[in-house]
Amino acid sequence: MADQDVVLEQSIEADVPLAFAWRFRTDIATWNDPPATFELDGPFVEGTSGKTLMPGQEPIVWWIRDVQSGRSFTIEMPLKGATLRFEWHFSAVSERRTTLTQRIILSRGAADVYREQVQTGFAANLATGMAKLAASMETSERAGRTLPETND
Repeated sequence: MADQDVVLEQSIEADVPLAFAWRFRTDIATWNDPPATFELDGPFVEGTSGKTLMPGQEPIVWWIRDVQSGRSFTIEMPLKGATLRFEWHFSAVSERRTTLTQRIILSRGAADVYREQVQTGFAANLATGMAKLAASMETSERAGRTLPETND
């Protein structure tokens, strides 16, 4: 990676099977990050675009990239002169426990323009957000929530 890249990374274990963790995270109906809401312009597969909607702001468009079914995917958000990527990795610790890892990568020529915004906007909340995600997965799985099968 280039010297100007910003990389933030956080892992957490969730008491859910790998297949459940994958289906939960690839179902945008489970994405919970108020006040943001999310839309997907098709199935959760490589190349599908989506939007993050924030009150009073223009929609933020992104694309699904690098899908490795059951193992990883990336949400790629183009910025003016830079790219922001949210890489998600899933690995089974046991039959009923999964490690989730999120890497946030800011890269390309104008990364310095966005460096402070990315660090302040994501670094302080990354561990808390991952813990909330794991807890939500665990609660949903214990409640017997049925999730759609992915199309990847």
